[in-house]
Amino acid sequence: MLAGILLLYAVIGGFFITVSFEGMEVAAESMRNIFYHVGMWFGMFTMLITGFVYSLRYLRKFDEQEDIRAVEAVNVGLMFGFLGIFTGMIWANFTWGSPWVKDPKLNGAAVGLIIYLAYAILRGSIDDTHKRAKVAAIYNIFAFFLWIVLVIILPRLAGESIHPAGGNNANTILPLHLPPSMRLIFYPAMLGWVLLGVWIYKLRVRIRRIRLIIDNK
Repeated sequence: MLAGILLLYAVIGGFFITVSFEGMEVAAESMRNIFYHVGMWFGMFTMLITGFVYSLRYLRKFDEQEDIRAVEAVNVGLMFGFLGIFTGMIWANFTWGSPWVKDPKLNGAAVGLIIYLAYAILRGSIDDTHKRAKVAAIYNIFAFFLWIVLVIILPRLAGESIHPAGGNNANTILPLHLPPSMRLIFYPAMLGWVLLGVWIYKLRVRIRRIRLIIDNK
């Protein structure tokens, strides 16, 4: 309920608030996407971190429930990741004139999502339940570290990203750079997207547990 209220507030406020941002007057209206595109990435990162933690927990306990939590966290993270890519392409088309540009931040995110897609394919290729869980947990841990390198570290090292949060450039936009009126929408929106991800994640975990019970009967 809280996620729904916050996201409804973000949608209404995001569309009707007066947007002004110094240095980006031409694309000021497209800045409304910050309440949605960035929020989806927040949700994605929350889920990928959750999947990473539960993969570590599985390798420590070898508890099937930990594997269920890990895989569903990754599944929800992928959903938010692709939504983030899609909304980012819309934003890029208005800001840069093309839905995709040659940029280390964008390319790193695309490669990272492909790596996580391979995680899902890997799970489907192994029939033995315990072997699948072990291999998937190890892969997920490495995938998470690769994601950090591709999306955070390499763009900063490149220093040539035009993405607002892509590296050491003058165009970097942080929440504290936003006008107060936009921050009043931004922070509740980020919390709303994260809570939505947690809610979907919990539903998927419950569904998978029910299917597991049915299969074991």
